[in-house]
Amino acid sequence: MQYSDRLSKIPPYLFVEISKKIAAKKAAGEEVISFGIGDPDMPTPDFVIDALCQAARKPENHKYPETDGTKQSRQAIAGWYKKRFDVDLEEQSQVLPLIGSKEGIAHVALCFIDQGDIALVPDPGYPVYSMGTILAGGTPYYIPLKEENGFLPDLEAIPADIAKKAKVMWLNYPNNPTGAVADLKFFQKAVDFAKKYDVVLFNDAPYTEIAFDGYKPASLLQIDDAKDIAVEFHSVSKTYNMCGWRFGFAVGNTGIIKALGTIKSNMDSGVPGAIQEMAASALEGSQDYLEELRGLYQRRRDKMCRVLKDLGFKINEPKASLYIWAKVPDGYTSAEAAADILEQTGIVVTPGSGYGPSGEGYIRLSMTVPEEQLDKGLVKLAQWKKR
Repeated sequence: MQYSDRLSKIPPYLFVEISKKIAAKKAAGEEVISFGIGDPDMPTPDFVIDALCQAARKPENHKYPETDGTKQSRQAIAGWYKKRFDVDLEEQSQVLPLIGSKEGIAHVALCFIDQGDIALVPDPGYPVYSMGTILAGGTPYYIPLKEENGFLPDLEAIPADIAKKAKVMWLNYPNNPTGAVADLKFFQKAVDFAKKYDVVLFNDAPYTEIAFDGYKPASLLQIDDAKDIAVEFHSVSKTYNMCGWRFGFAVGNTGIIKALGTIKSNMDSGVPGAIQEMAASALEGSQDYLEELRGLYQRRRDKMCRVLKDLGFKINEPKASLYIWAKVPDGYTSAEAAADILEQTGIVVTPGSGYGPSGEGYIRLSMTVPEEQLDKGLVKLAQWKKR
């Protein structure tokens, strides 16, 4: 049996050794509490579940869905972007529902990347940006996100010869894993860069609604000419605690949306109709509960930051996202710190090096831990003894 070359290009999962240690601790009867995964612990709002239950009984939702989605879901997405960002979208040609934004992020590489093509990818960054590129036959060029630059890419530091060869560039703000944010001034610079070098620009933006201290994240599409060369990916997963229902969307440039739709129509059958109705109800319904959700995460952020600072971690308290990006104390690599914390306390954190070379020296902790577990986990974490 001979597997494809592309499969061999996928690097081994860095967390595999830690996973083995977690399994061993659990097998020995020890409690393990994970701050490792950004999967919201709160339930989907009741009014959204009610909409799904009603939609599931409609015979028209029992058939194959269309790739481009229903008119209702596209209008809901366009309407939400107008209310939230004052961005106008033509619902037929500039909106595409996705089976979760991860699916679209992976598939869109097939629209632009041929063998040997370059994609500009943030480092550290969500692994799908680079993996999608590699699986399409391309080569990621990693753009370091450095603390001294607010974890924003230094666009002027990208070599001109690389920029001229690049086909696409990925942004992700609010950012995973660093929790950094970008303002409209930076987005304008990114659009200008993309136009100068004829690069397609993507912004992955699933965390815009999880923000703290009154901060309100911006959309790339608020830049007047962004839709000339850009698409933004978004999702209901984090905003409405709907990770398991798999609904996201791509919005922006008409040609890119059409190209992504062409790839999707040949690779999947679209989002189930009942899920589309469910997502539309979330986008069109009352957003009041979000204030409570943001307050909950902000309280968790504050608790976690206090403990980490006491342990000697350097932290920039995030204005948005579900993550705390903490610089490990001197004498540790990311993997060593994560392994030592797990060994001593039974607490799981994610090594920053798993998100790219520039993630070395950091760990990521997720705020998606129920209160009782969170408090218990922080007590355990506070007992970590640095070597």
